[in-house]
Amino acid sequence: MASCGVASRRKCEEIISQGRVKVNGVSVTEMGTKVGKKDVITVDGKDLLKQQLVYYVLYKPTGYLTAVSDKLGRRIVMDLIDPETKKTRIFPIGRLDYDTSGVLLLTNDGDLSYRLTRSAKEIEKVYQVRVNGIIDQNALNKLIRGVMIDGKMTKRAKVEVLDLDKSNNSSLLLLTITEGRNRQVRKMCEAVGHEVKKLKRVSFGGVSLDGLSVGEYRELKPHEIKVLYSL
Repeated sequence: MASCGVASRRKCEEIISQGRVKVNGVSVTEMGTKVGKKDVITVDGKDLLKQQLVYYVLYKPTGYLTAVSDKLGRRIVMDLIDPETKKTRIFPIGRLDYDTSGVLLLTNDGDLSYRLTRSAKEIEKVYQVRVNGIIDQNALNKLIRGVMIDGKMTKRAKVEVLDLDKSNNSSLLLLTITEGRNRQVRKMCEAVGHEVKKLKRVSFGGVSLDGLSVGEYRELKPHEIKVLYSL
């Protein structure tokens, strides 16, 4: 199901457990059920057809939910995708917060999504962070070594100071992390006494915005897909 672009592997497991999948007209709720080439598989009454896998990177704007739907009618990243591309059943890999912009990968490849979001491997995510205050070396060292957030230490990070704006009392950092915890960058900066004013992810697993304007997206290049699969 994941390789057919229904959803991520984890979401597919939920769909199966909910009894929404049928094989030859019979509901299946057991994970790992074997099927043959001649078996007819349906999801929510629709035939499951193997489709071409596609991969995109979106320059997500702030003010959009990372979701494929929203019951409250709020703006979602899929609103930025054209109707023809939506037909490929793409979905976001991981998430970016509502008030965070930058690199967001979209695909219908459930296997790749699983590898990038559930793997124990460390995948680099690079953020450009504007924080309140002039950050000092002590705070930088703490970010690098790891800080306590939500009762758990963060892993080592890389930090580069891009700008110290004394006139506006703010600092611009380039922060590289290998985890994907909820609002991690914001919480890390707050833990060293600096509130985040603006946050943009500039790279995920080596995939960058590559000249995109806010709200635009492009197909991944073959070498980018290869790199993601190697992570």
